[in-house]
Amino acid sequence: MGIEFLYPEFEVVRNDSRCIRCRVCERQCANEVHTYDEDGHVMLSDDAKCVNCQRCVSLCPTRALKIVKSDCTFRENANWQGDTIREIYKQANSGGVLLSSMGNPKPLPVYWDKILINASQVTNPSIDPLREPMETRVFLGKKPGVMERDENGNLKTDLPPQLELSMPVMFSAMSYGSISYNAHASLARAAQALGVYYNTGEGGLHEDFYVYGPNTIVQVASGRFGVHKEYLEAGAAVEIKMGQGAKPGIGGHLPGTKIVGDVSRTRMIPEGSDAISPAPHHDIYSIEDLRQLVFSLKEATEYKKPVIVKVAAVHNIAAIASGVARSGADIIAIDGFRGGTGAAPTRIRDNVGIPIELALAVVDKRLRDEGIRNNVSLVVGGSIRSAADVVKAVALGADACYIATAAVLALGCHLCRTCQTGKCNWGIATQRPELVKRLNPDVGSERLINLLTAWQHEIKELMGGMGINSIEALRGNRLMLRGVGLTEKELEILGISHAGE
Repeated sequence: MGIEFLYPEFEVVRNDSRCIRCRVCERQCANEVHTYDEDGHVMLSDDAKCVNCQRCVSLCPTRALKIVKSDCTFRENANWQGDTIREIYKQANSGGVLLSSMGNPKPLPVYWDKILINASQVTNPSIDPLREPMETRVFLGKKPGVMERDENGNLKTDLPPQLELSMPVMFSAMSYGSISYNAHASLARAAQALGVYYNTGEGGLHEDFYVYGPNTIVQVASGRFGVHKEYLEAGAAVEIKMGQGAKPGIGGHLPGTKIVGDVSRTRMIPEGSDAISPAPHHDIYSIEDLRQLVFSLKEATEYKKPVIVKVAAVHNIAAIASGVARSGADIIAIDGFRGGTGAAPTRIRDNVGIPIELALAVVDKRLRDEGIRNNVSLVVGGSIRSAADVVKAVALGADACYIATAAVLALGCHLCRTCQTGKCNWGIATQRPELVKRLNPDVGSERLINLLTAWQHEIKELMGGMGINSIEALRGNRLMLRGVGLTEKELEILGISHAGE
């Protein structure tokens, strides 16, 4: 107690008249919040350990539990809010850098919610997706600038390597180590069943998942963990990770406590050693250097696979994307500042980068203005939450979207934002065997399939309402979008008109 004491953020409320002392909450909580007092025949709770993961609430057979936010707060102050004071106390007590997981929770603008979609009425009839064909397939990769025919008048259809998606959504990078074997299995199985792709992240590819290679994007990050010839050949595409939305400008760090067993073997580093990715790739300090790696990877995979370059959304993202498009990359992935993470310095997660909506709009415009838009496909991520967000992203210029937080929510994540502890009670962001087994890959993959199947139906409905019958006709069609509650400058950057115009 004393100066470093902070009152618990959450309180466990137990209804003793309903509690049957079954001790399920005690067995299910990896944070050891619940204990049983045999002398008093009562269940006790240590509120200070609770992270509000809702595991105990979900599994209590008599609904005897609920978690509430504590009403013990600091004196109100608009400038010095409770979270700010707590963080100062923690750093004054430890001298350490604060770590956080998941995405930026600050009340900053969510531009998706300020963009509305147009609908057809009388003069441009809508399309009924139940009775008329709607094309949601997407091909990612370089496209020819003009249509060409051979000497016989037939269209030339030889294209550089492409990724074919049944819908414009893929599962974003989450490394084996930051998430569990069962979480990776769920993503891989769902991607295969749906006809889309999942991304290995920078942790290499477990040998059991090579069978899902045709639906796998393998990542090459600055740490080069798990990267070897067979790994590169296993995937359908190779992604160079230059940056990440949750932590632009810095590298990655997976604590040694998660480097165990198969994680160690897959990453090709000793058990218990921290997996630290440098901030820069030590062989990339210019677009020319990036081009060298792009073509090294193409050479290693015999020019059969598209190469993706992933960058974080930052202030000069349009110029960066222009350079990447000229580096030989086939696809550019842009990750916005609300993107999730297993662990990142809190200050960087909450203060660095820009929203994906603005980044996408300026990149698409820059590439079109320079006449090189067809040189690359654009994939965007960083808080894509629904089918409506996907449709708005495509209309702003994206070819497809990455989802990660939405995917782990479908697997059971409750956004308790303690991934970095490795104590995920839902078996997702953990390597502890007794916790990993809580996520059944059969159930997990089914839930992911259900989610994206629902989104695909909604995408068709939204496009039909606009009188559009294909993703290609929607891409970059900003006339179908209108803004509400936005400034003139924001509307200018997004390239859309205000509602009513």
